[in-house]
Amino acid sequence: MSTQLTFGLSLRDDATFSNFYCTEENRLMLTHLKSSAMGRGERFIYLWGNQGVGRSHLLQASCQSAHQVGLTSLYLPLNELQTLQCSILDGLEALHLICVDDFQKIAGNREWEVAFLDFYNRMQEAHKRLVVAADAKPKTLALGLPDLVSRLSSGSMHVVHGLSDEQKMEALILRANARGMRINEEVAKFLFRRFPRDMRSLFDALNTLDRASLAAQRKITIPFVKEILGL
Repeated sequence: MSTQLTFGLSLRDDATFSNFYCTEENRLMLTHLKSSAMGRGERFIYLWGNQGVGRSHLLQASCQSAHQVGLTSLYLPLNELQTLQCSILDGLEALHLICVDDFQKIAGNREWEVAFLDFYNRMQEAHKRLVVAADAKPKTLALGLPDLVSRLSSGSMHVVHGLSDEQKMEALILRANARGMRINEEVAKFLFRRFPRDMRSLFDALNTLDRASLAAQRKITIPFVKEILGL
C-alpha cells in the first residue's frame, strides 16, 4: 500500500471481490484473478471489455486482496498518462502484483510500448504477477510492436461480460445493502431510468446518496434522490 501512496494512486475502498456482481459468464475469470492476487496460478492475465463492465473494479480488488495476505501490489491506471512517465515502470518487478488499467491508452506510443515490453519481460523473469486490462483484445489495439502483441496474447485472456438490465438492478441493490443503505426497488428503478446505465455511474450516484443520507439523517426516497442529485 505504501507504494500506491507514493505514486498517489490510491484504491477505492469499495472495490473488492466480495461486492463484484459475478455472473456465470465471469466466474472463471474471477477465479483466476483471486488466485493471482493470492500469489498463485497464472502469472499473466489479460482482461478486456467495454467501459463500465467493471475492469477497474476487478484490478483494484486484486490489489486489495493481495494486500490482505501480505503481498505488495500496485494499481496503475494508464488513463493518467498526462501525469505519468514510462519510467514509473522501473523497478516494479520487485512487487508481487502489478495491475495495469486502460492499456489501450499507450497504443501507438512507441516509448511506452518499448518500456512496457521490457517491463513485461522483467516481471516474467522475476516470477511476479501482472494483470492488464483494456477495452479490446491485444490484436485489435493499435500497437506498433508485434512482440508486445505476442506477449499480451500469450497469457490467460478473459472478456469481462457486461450485465443485463435486470442484473444491473440487482447489483445496484446488493451494493446498497453492502453499504448498509436502505434502498427499495422503486428508488433503484428511478436511478436506473435517470442515470447512464453503466455500473460506475450508478455506483457513484449511490456513494453520493449514502454520504448525503448520513449527513442529513434522512431516508433515501425518490424526492431525496431528486434533491441530492439535481434530477
